[in-house]
Amino acid sequence: MEFGISTFVTDEGIRPDVLGKALEERGFDSLFLAEHSHIPVSRESPYPGGGDLPEKYKRTLDPFVALAAAGTATSDLLLGTGIALLPQRDVIHTAKEVASLDLVSGGRVLFGIGVGWNREEMRNHGTDPATRGALADEQLAALKRIWTSEQAEFHGAHVDFDPIFSWPKPVQKPHVPIYIGGESEAALKRLAKYGDGWLLRGHTHFDEVRRVRGWLADQGRDDVRFAVFGGPAKPKVIDGFREAGVERYTFLLETLPETETLKALDELAGYLSSSR
Repeated sequence: MEFGISTFVTDEGIRPDVLGKALEERGFDSLFLAEHSHIPVSRESPYPGGGDLPEKYKRTLDPFVALAAAGTATSDLLLGTGIALLPQRDVIHTAKEVASLDLVSGGRVLFGIGVGWNREEMRNHGTDPATRGALADEQLAALKRIWTSEQAEFHGAHVDFDPIFSWPKPVQKPHVPIYIGGESEAALKRLAKYGDGWLLRGHTHFDEVRRVRGWLADQGRDDVRFAVFGGPAKPKVIDGFREAGVERYTFLLETLPETETLKALDELAGYLSSSR
């Protein structure tokens, strides 16, 4: 099992280049960054974690800019989005951003996506919450076409464009690995059809992980890799996910200033040698 970090990088916490270097020095293999373009002041959608929305949600850096900074300070660290809110993004710009990051990092991108939960945030981007899943599915198909075709075109109900040229293409072939976030039935169907990996949350039951692994195999998708997003630093939990077939476990790192973050990373690094 490999170990990484999931976190929110903000203007009040550790810089992404300093964070990336610190992770690589301590033996972590990956960094997954969350995305929120903004948080509407009048927010009706309930925070999934319950209670008040943490301040870090309002202050996140653009994940691709932050990951590029982390990439310049490292040589092997994998650079992941956890998750990019795909239905809120322009698909052609997203294709270029992901491919550009893969190029400048030497092929180190893991593209984690999800459909999101904040309906007001979606609406501000012109996205209808009711059709965001169908939109995301077409976006994934369109992204693959842009990344793998010299002249790409796509004609769907939600995504529609005539033939285009778009470079760079990703360094990784046939394209960057796509990790699908979410545990719903719709998310799992999306995973089976479009995903290279499943980005499951740390509260997912081990039996569900085994069930999904078997279900994917029945769909002819026994090649899907599993990664836990934001798991706790608990040996029993880590062991349970390993036994259930998870290949990568990322610890949830709270957003803190540099000194406090480095101390927290030192503590988390202690789990690496004993858990591998």
